[in-house]
Amino acid sequence: MGENLYEILKNNFPLGKNAPCLILPDGKIVTYDDLERESARFANLLVNKYDVKVGDRVAVQITKSPYAMFLYLAVLRIGAVYLPMNDAYQKHEIEYFLGDAKPQVFFCVPEKKDVSREMAEKMDVPFVVDIDEKGEGVFFEELHRETEQFETYQSKGDDLAAILYTSGTTGRPKGAMLTHKNLASNAITLHKYWEFRKGDVLLHMLPIFHVHGLFVANHTALLNGSPILFEPKFDAKRAIELLPKATVFMGVPTYYVRLLLNENFTAEVCKNMRLFISGSAPLLPETFYEFQKRTGHTILERYGMTEGGMFSSNPYNGVRKPGTVGFPLPGVSIRIVNSEGKEVGVEEVGYIQVKGENIFKGYWNMPDKTKEEFTEDGYFRTGDMGKWDKDGYLSIVGRSKDLIITGGLNVYPKEIEEVIDNISGVFESAVVGLPHPDFGEAVTAFVIKKNDAEGNSLTEDQIINHLKNTLANFKVPKKVFFLNELPRNTMGKVQKNVLRERFSDTFK
Repeated sequence: MGENLYEILKNNFPLGKNAPCLILPDGKIVTYDDLERESARFANLLVNKYDVKVGDRVAVQITKSPYAMFLYLAVLRIGAVYLPMNDAYQKHEIEYFLGDAKPQVFFCVPEKKDVSREMAEKMDVPFVVDIDEKGEGVFFEELHRETEQFETYQSKGDDLAAILYTSGTTGRPKGAMLTHKNLASNAITLHKYWEFRKGDVLLHMLPIFHVHGLFVANHTALLNGSPILFEPKFDAKRAIELLPKATVFMGVPTYYVRLLLNENFTAEVCKNMRLFISGSAPLLPETFYEFQKRTGHTILERYGMTEGGMFSSNPYNGVRKPGTVGFPLPGVSIRIVNSEGKEVGVEEVGYIQVKGENIFKGYWNMPDKTKEEFTEDGYFRTGDMGKWDKDGYLSIVGRSKDLIITGGLNVYPKEIEEVIDNISGVFESAVVGLPHPDFGEAVTAFVIKKNDAEGNSLTEDQIINHLKNTLANFKVPKKVFFLNELPRNTMGKVQKNVLRERFSDTFK
């Protein structure tokens, strides 16, 4: 069997020519046959018009639509390298990516055509193409003149398939190089581990510029030959309409919180569902239990990152523990070590390292950084901190850069957040370290109140007094701020770096 990811996916497409693949909001259906034919057209146009060759990068910042899927698969078929960009990225960010990756072509939305061309010219990108989500314009006129056949390039497993840039909160963004083998091995493992089966239908409301939506959701569904309810974005009301037609849903914690806020979200709505998966950010135990009580379903949490897809998962069959991300996936080795590199014991916090076929090849144009992030025996240093419980479940404590060192003592924000989140009237919290002239860093809490009587009456003193009776004194926040919401990125992760920057002068 070929090692090109597209070929691996295609070998699992349904045999029936009219089997539905993408079911669009307006009811139109893109069949698996359409997927094959249209991705061939896109591949032909990329080669013939834009001179895309094996290994060339194709940068993409377009709307979620069937055309985005055709384009992604076409890039795989050519043996080129797909470079998706978050649609929230602004000019200076895009210029950096274009200058660093040096793509052969940059796809953008029509409304950003002029500024995209300006940036591309500055960064020596040969072609800029705007794609209208309605399928109109010059590009589509040219596309329709291309043939519906394309012989997929026989990529090797170690050939690059995609570059995804990490957020860059601790320096300039890094381009994680993912190979066909990285992506295929992870997809095959997840498909089996989560027991995808005949009759499954995926409700897809995630963005497709990120590992979660582009790889985890799409690949598992395509490997299964499943219909995908392909929605442009998450909307709780729309999700409630579509869940009765689905069996699998993948979301970030925010999606589940918003579903629970809607009184129409009931067990009846979920009666055909087989699996709810959550990732990309921690799921609050309160959300976990409320969802279980409301629907009868237990959300499955998993853990991964851009540099290797998924690393661990709560079991499909077995206990799914709130506050944990389960066990290492088959074929993935996870170890937790201390600052000397020695593995820690049960319930001891340490640095998470991972190894497996899914782990990326390295950072684009950063050989020194790549070398720095891997151990001598080939483990990737994730930058996350975690611990094992007595049953072998993994819990993520936080990022190592979020570790607070106050008065020479280590404080793990997650421990404090869990206590705060259990206080009546608290909806959610985030804990960071802020510069302090005496302690080096001061533990500082940011709290979102519930919109109820207890939440409205909650005070800083109440929270601090509660924590003083629960935690060691050095872990108790020096200050508590009440906010209307926490800053988040598009995948729902709390941006603690934004909090640190915004409140950096608090103790000066």
